[in-house]
Amino acid sequence: MSMISARVERLPFARFHTHLLLMGGLGYAFDAMDAAVLAFILPVLRTAWNLSSVQIGVLGSSTYIGFLFGALFAGTLGDLIGRRAVMMSALALYCAASIVSAMVDTWPSFFAARVVAGMGTGAESAIIAPYLAEFVARRYRGSFTGALAGFFSFGFVAAALLGYFIVPAYENGWRIVLVITAVPVVMLLWWRRALPESPRWLESRGREKEAEAVLDRIEAGFARAGHVLPQPVVEATAPAGATGTLLANFAALLAGRQARITIMTWIMWLAITFSYYSFFVWIPGLLVQNGMSITKSFAYSIAIYCAQIPGYFSAAYFNERIGRQATIATYMVLGGASALGLAFAQSDQQIMAAGIFLSLFMNGTYAGVYAYTAEVFPTPVRTTGAGLASAIGRIGAIVSPILVGYLYPNFGFAGVFGVTTTVLLLGAVTVVLMGVPTRGRSLEEIAAGEVA
Repeated sequence: MSMISARVERLPFARFHTHLLLMGGLGYAFDAMDAAVLAFILPVLRTAWNLSSVQIGVLGSSTYIGFLFGALFAGTLGDLIGRRAVMMSALALYCAASIVSAMVDTWPSFFAARVVAGMGTGAESAIIAPYLAEFVARRYRGSFTGALAGFFSFGFVAAALLGYFIVPAYENGWRIVLVITAVPVVMLLWWRRALPESPRWLESRGREKEAEAVLDRIEAGFARAGHVLPQPVVEATAPAGATGTLLANFAALLAGRQARITIMTWIMWLAITFSYYSFFVWIPGLLVQNGMSITKSFAYSIAIYCAQIPGYFSAAYFNERIGRQATIATYMVLGGASALGLAFAQSDQQIMAAGIFLSLFMNGTYAGVYAYTAEVFPTPVRTTGAGLASAIGRIGAIVSPILVGYLYPNFGFAGVFGVTTTVLLLGAVTVVLMGVPTRGRSLEEIAAGEVA
């Protein structure tokens, strides 16, 4: 560990970190709100623009297509040009594209705008956690990053409220909602202007003087607040491998011990994202086909969205209590059990209860996943690794509705739930067997693999 990292590790959790949490968390909240509100807008556009089912399906996939490319580009650029520049650019791109999508009058234009907006949200989602985790000491990092991801839940709840109360209330309610999701981002951009670049990243690029200057300003703020900082403790760690170019960064992800960890993150993201979208895109429709109309009710939707809040924040708590691997695996298994409960539910009350638990555990898994992904890659390739894993996870979001659409007519509920719960269990086992412990360890220790 260098003196730069040692200085970060001695910082107590204080107002500085609370500001980071709010600035990053609000970005996640707007990302979630933007993605979720599309489900409430598409039925209106189907009627207004006389769209076919195929066209609606294409529009429904627009955000996820953009998300995939945004996460991939943000990850690679974050390691090459800096975390802060990518995060600010992504937010500006999302804001502009969302406003454009509120103004168009044809579905191809809307599709294009939503893809670009999805690139912005995908880039934001991929860059925020690994960027801000680099400012947090080991003893707080798991809870901090899990809580950061918890802001997704507020975005989903806000989207549901906007979708139910604003979209149907006005002739152009869908346009109003899109503007509402975009305009507050301008304030967030203004607020984030004072965010410093990651000193850990600056050091990894040979810019030690700039890294020291960033930490000098941060520590001066702690001193003004009355915090007396202990002496930094420099720990010996192995040097990082060759990085610094696009090809070298990708090669580093699959070199030596890091290859196992990289592949683990791919499987982890594929498993949770595939299963999440299998459950939440298809289950309501399948239950309606079986006469269970409660999944179309406002009460059910709000309950499902609100259950995300304790899901995310309970997992953020357990990230530091039992470790990221145990949290992810436990919530995956409990999510699969909740899905089976939903499959065999016989009444509206049972569906409501199982749906709440499914939402709690599946979303809670993401609090562990975001925290863990931000830790298991070395600083020079941290955002490349996180962005690539997130992008690969989006393949699961694209594939799952197609696969479930094939499974249900041929194998019924048993086939759908059998495949999705099996995928979840495989993801849990992979994290436990192929992952590395991160709780209580600095980012440099994890990268060097002393205790793996």
